[in-house]
Amino acid sequence: MTVCSDPNFSRVVLDTNILLDAFVFDDPAARPLKSALAAHRLEWIATKPMRDELARVLCYPKILPRMAFYQVSAAHVLAQFDGQATLVDTAPKAGVTCRDPDDQMFIDLAVSHRSLLLSRDQAVLCMHKRLRTLSVQVQSAIL
Repeated sequence: MTVCSDPNFSRVVLDTNILLDAFVFDDPAARPLKSALAAHRLEWIATKPMRDELARVLCYPKILPRMAFYQVSAAHVLAQFDGQATLVDTAPKAGVTCRDPDDQMFIDLAVSHRSLLLSRDQAVLCMHKRLRTLSVQVQSAIL
């Protein structure tokens, strides 16, 4: 993963799976993202419902053993969110609809702020052409 050099996409919306890769699993592919966020080369924007979803996911029975394996606590992950994300108001419904309602809030925010949207969710990734017409770049990794 390398940091996107397109100045039109200095804001980024991160879906929950990307956050898990970066802050729970310490995926090597997510390390450049973590560095870009820490160095303020990207502005991560998020909403309270996104934080609430992350907090909920961190309690999932499939996630808890992995957090234990990586020696990461939910409090640590949420502290990363709180320390690095810029909270903004929940965005209005975008003109495009995701087939997975759980992903709609990420799309709505990215459209509202014309942001880069990082997601590994196929329901989001398959919308990349439609979202590009709305000034949103969708990627599974920062390229």
